[in-house]
Amino acid sequence: MKKVLFVLTSHGEKGNAGSTGYHLGEVSHPWKVFHDAGVEMDFMSPKGGEPPVDGFDLEDPTNMEFWNHPTYKEKRIHTQSPKEINPSDYSAIYFAGGHGTMWDFPDNAELQELTKTIYESGGIVGAVCHGPSALVNVKLSNGTKLIAGKRVNGFSNEEEAIVKLEGVVPFLLENQLIAAGGKYSKSAPWNTHVEVNERLVTGQNPQSAKAVGEAILSLLKK
Repeated sequence: MKKVLFVLTSHGEKGNAGSTGYHLGEVSHPWKVFHDAGVEMDFMSPKGGEPPVDGFDLEDPTNMEFWNHPTYKEKRIHTQSPKEINPSDYSAIYFAGGHGTMWDFPDNAELQELTKTIYESGGIVGAVCHGPSALVNVKLSNGTKLIAGKRVNGFSNEEEAIVKLEGVVPFLLENQLIAAGGKYSKSAPWNTHVEVNERLVTGQNPQSAKAVGEAILSLLKK
């Protein structure tokens, strides 16, 4: 089994609505699933270096374990940039959420190329909450969109309205996943919901992060 590549946002501002970044629990909970199974992980962000963090809750023991883990603290603080990544090193790429992703994931050609290459090499593509924003513009070598015709999930319009950011984000993720050809489905706000379509694994919200990790791990073991 090769490594899993975690991708974290480099974007730290929610428009004019305050700070953001990657959501800590959407990193730590899948991280623990993989770590406990002996899977090695690397960390990347669009700009490299230390990315901004949101959802910072060290009362969550999994968050605390990840935040203070010596090896992964170094990887978290010194994320690699896309240019430093060799996609053949990875069995899966995983896009953690956090509102920052909505600004720097969708149109990033380097992320799109890495995603396409890993997927077309038989790898797994995973994402949770706003992380699927990275997938809306990914095209495969045959010109079709990666998510076209596939079951897909992500932060719902209802959840965006509940957090009062539907007028702040550049677009509504649910709408864009559908526009890209995805067969979007959802559960009630803040319920765990994961869709697995062959080697594509997507989850709806922070509550789904651990289950996304478990679904990816199950595919890795096949």
